[in-house]
Amino acid sequence: MLDYIWAFLILIGIGVGIISGNATSIDTTMIDSTKEAVSLCITMLGIMAMWTGLMEIAKESGLLDIFLHKLELPLGWLFPQVPKDHPAMTHMASNILANILGLGWAATPMGLKAMKELGKLQKKNIKEEQIASDTMCMFVILNISSLQLIPVTIIAYRSEYGSTAPSSIILAGILSTVCSTIAGIAFAKYMESRHKISKKQI
Repeated sequence: MLDYIWAFLILIGIGVGIISGNATSIDTTMIDSTKEAVSLCITMLGIMAMWTGLMEIAKESGLLDIFLHKLELPLGWLFPQVPKDHPAMTHMASNILANILGLGWAATPMGLKAMKELGKLQKKNIKEEQIASDTMCMFVILNISSLQLIPVTIIAYRSEYGSTAPSSIILAGILSTVCSTIAGIAFAKYMESRHKISKKQI
């Protein structure tokens, strides 16, 4: 679906350029944009390599295990339907921790593994396998709200495009993601309680 959306937007842009008489600038803009894209990818690759390397150091030193252990209590409240020793819990904890540190790229593989394990639990608990469970919905909401202490991606973008103080948005990022995460969790818990009530009525 996204392919069609992007194709539509590109065609609209080209059409507007031709109609407005700026057709000659389309080629120049495309070339400049590809240069910026390559430059940005190189910048992001370096930052990603640095942070994923730090994550590996934390893992080897045992620091990551300590963080994951600290997350057991809040995760138990957020995902009461998942057993503590289930692989999904470890993947979700790693995903959330990576998001908190601003490592969205590193969080994605763990998030996919977590959803796969939650899918296995879903098959055991309900007959309709295509319906997302409360746990799945909560996990997706946490990823969307994405509480971050260090917004690495935004800092990298600001640095690439010439900001004199790329890290000055850290406090604003923390406040905004804290608010979005609290709102997301509150909504998910509210819907979960409604779901439980409807099940009892049935």
